Amino acid sequence: MAKEQTLEQTFEKLEDVVAKLEQEEISLEESFKLYKEGMKLIKSCNDRIDKVEKEVLKLNENGELDEF
Repeated sequence: MAKEQTLEQTFEKLEDVVAKLEQEEISLEESFKLYKEGMKLIKSCNDRIDKVEKEVLKLNENGELDEF
């Protein structure tokens, strides 16, 4: 099983995608491909941030994480 990327690694990949999209010589076909890849990366980041946010909100008064 592949190791899940860190949030920072996912952001770095997203920055690479944006940099490629900003190039003038990029084809329309390639820009569509990169756009889709970028949207998947954004969704991955949002999902992971939402998960962490829910875990933080689930901390009980003893500072322990309650399962949800």
